[in-house]
Parts: sequence; structure tokens; C-alpha cells
Amino acid sequence: MHNELTADDIRQMQEELDHRQSVLTPRLLEEVKTARAFGDLSENFEYKAAKQELNRNRSRIRYLERMIATARMLKDTSEADEVGLFDKVTVWFDEDEMEEVFRIVSTVKIDVNSNLISNVSPLGKALLGRKAGETVTVTAENGYSYPVTIRSIEKRDDDADIPLNSY
Repeated sequence: MHNELTADDIRQMQEELDHRQSVLTPRLLEEVKTARAFGDLSENFEYKAAKQELNRNRSRIRYLERMIATARMLKDTSEADEVGLFDKVTVWFDEDEMEEVFRIVSTVKIDVNSNLISNVSPLGKALLGRKAGETVTVTAENGYSYPVTIRSIEKRDDDADIPLNSY
């Protein structure tokens, strides 16, 4: 399986990976060593907490390494008047009679609470390549579908200002 990531996604992941390996791991190892010196490990909360944090860090390192190793470069190929990756899109939900603004991002930067939707989500897929004024049908995984109308498109160059998801 390949992960479709932007150049910025890969850059941010590499920066985080470098930080975790060169700064965080040595610090966490020292915390484990210090906590171990407190004595009886069966009742040593500090030791258990330090080990958990070290294990979380190692897990994140493995995740980042796997994502970078399997990455396939994702680029915006949309025309100037089409919805593309990174763009802010204002849509009208016909059934709910409400307007929402979404930004199309890669899968490692989604945040539905901030209206950052993935390019592979049902709404993201339906919007990509479409133009302002078009009404598109969004089909969810459960088969439910609904119409949305694209009101406007604000072109963006990249999503460098959006942080990576943690877990």
C-alpha cells in the first residue's frame, strides 16, 4: 500500500522523525533510567509512565518511517477554475439549506472539526476537479447520497500551515 502524501507532508514527517530520534528518544531513555533508580518497579508509577511515553515515541517513529518509506507524491493537477488539493471550497448543502467552507487536504492532515477534509473522503472526491456553480452528488460508504452545490473556490498553493495529525 502506498500513502499519497504531499511534499510538505513528507517534509513535516521527516522533521518530526529527526526530532523524535535525536532529541526525544535520548531524553525519554534518561527519564526511564532515572525513574528505575527510585526502587521497587512493581509500585513505581514514574517508571511505568516513563516506559509508556518511550513506547509511544517508538511507535510514532515506526509510523513515520513507514509512511515516508511508502509515500507516493501527491500533487495538485487542477485547473485554475477547478477544485483541487489545498483549496478552500464553499459549498451549499441543498437538503439542509446551509453553507459550509471546507479545505481539501491529504489524509494525514484531516480535522473534521476544522473543516479540513481529505481528498479521498466522499465529499473531497466529489468536489475535486469540479467548478463553481456545479451541483455534485456525494455518495457515502453506506450508500446514502446527497447533493451539494459549489458556491466558490479559493485557490491555495499548499497546506504547509496545517499540522500533521498525531494519532
